[in-house]
Amino acid sequence: MRRRALLHRGWLALAGIDPVVAGATAVDSHGVSPVARGRLLVFPRDHGAHLAARTEWWYVTGWWGPTSAPTHGFQVTFFRSHTGLAADSASRFAPRHLLFAHAALTDLRAGTHRHAERIVRWNGDPTAGVAAATLDDAQVHIGDWQLRHASGLWQARLADGSQDLALALTLRQTQPLLLQGDAGWSRKGPEPAQASHYVSAPQLQVDRPGGGRAWLDHEWSDEILHPEAVGWDWAGINLEDGSALTVFRLRRADGSTLWAGGSWRPAGGLARSFAPDEVRLTPGRQWRSARTGANYPVAWTLETPAGRHELQALLDTQELDARGSTGTVYWEGLSALLDTQGRRIGLGYLEMTGYAGRLRL
Repeated sequence: MRRRALLHRGWLALAGIDPVVAGATAVDSHGVSPVARGRLLVFPRDHGAHLAARTEWWYVTGWWGPTSAPTHGFQVTFFRSHTGLAADSASRFAPRHLLFAHAALTDLRAGTHRHAERIVRWNGDPTAGVAAATLDDAQVHIGDWQLRHASGLWQARLADGSQDLALALTLRQTQPLLLQGDAGWSRKGPEPAQASHYVSAPQLQVDRPGGGRAWLDHEWSDEILHPEAVGWDWAGINLEDGSALTVFRLRRADGSTLWAGGSWRPAGGLARSFAPDEVRLTPGRQWRSARTGANYPVAWTLETPAGRHELQALLDTQELDARGSTGTVYWEGLSALLDTQGRRIGLGYLEMTGYAGRLRL
């Protein structure tokens, strides 16, 4: 879905490009439609960029420390946006794409949340030096910010001195990839065009003292938001027993659910996708941002075929003001999953968009 709060026209304006979107090409560099039901996803190729798709992101969240007492939460996201411009230009300066990156680090002991962002134009050449994304596996970078994959190992490296933020992550795949929806084709609205290809890698092992777990999503799409949708609520949770829970909903202006979905995969078992009428997300306690004035539900009741759970933010102040890059504001933070007895059974990230203003893709 993402899911990532990306304002397409706002991106272009922030980058100094006339915000006129011509639309994506019909096929990608491998000669197939970028988003199509029934398309066979092939890895590691499909970890790479899909340049014909309008929007794409690689999204890593996680924590270090035990599930019962994590010390930090982290988020690293690289975005790509197809501008629809300069398709016929051979110039290496042609702004065919924009690349963005967000990073955040939550220190639960100190109660702090720091984040940084990057934005750059990109001509679509995978060999470009300053910023690029490769096509046959995940290798995306903006300057010295990078996310790379090879043989089930993901690595992220970045630093921002102005925000006192530095991350060096090595994440090992411990389970098969989770193809969300219908073999990786995931509906995000009542119209079939409102869909994405959506691949998750839950239960990644964090290689560092004290351990930890992470979750990676890769998603690409041409169209996601229905005209009635103002934003979304999403969570990806790693459970202590090795299971993985995904829930999301697209939200109308009155707070009602336009579309919903998700999945449940028990440890060592097969994934079960959720139909829209099988998912109910009920907001609970609210937190108001002093910076933006937005009200966010930081506690939720989740009802899915996997059961009834409570989801609670571990720190209220995990809002990201990304108006300097993607032109939007959203809340994204480490949260705990509780069972019906109130016991913590998992951790993951909750993302909420459209609360500081209607989201426009």
